[in-house]
Amino acid sequence: MPERSRDRINQAVRDLKAAEGLVENESFEWACFVAQQAAEKALKAVFQRLNAAAWGHSVYDLLRILAETRAVDEDLLHSARMLDKYYIPTRYPNGFDVGSPYEYFTKKDADDAIVHSRRILEFCQGILA
Repeated sequence: MPERSRDRINQAVRDLKAAEGLVENESFEWACFVAQQAAEKALKAVFQRLNAAAWGHSVYDLLRILAETRAVDEDLLHSARMLDKYYIPTRYPNGFDVGSPYEYFTKKDADDAIVHSRRILEFCQGILA
């Protein structure tokens, strides 16, 4: 497989920008999900650059595995945990007993997700530089 970490990190940057646009449109649930996806793609870019396997969608798991070979502080792991909470319930109505995802996620949730994602993205860019 060709090494395409640059393509992956570029898409992660674009995804994070898209999340910011979704906040402007008040699509807070989607902003949260896209922020999670940006962090996941950034981490997978790092794994690819390191010729390591990256499976699954858990930002926390990916970062925890990376912590075996790189210094990862607790704040970054916290950001990963927070982002993982947005992977499923932001998209599916059965994530809650009643209502649709858009009724549960707020601008603060989306803003926080973007901050968490940006932290992970910047960490990954540092490794890839």
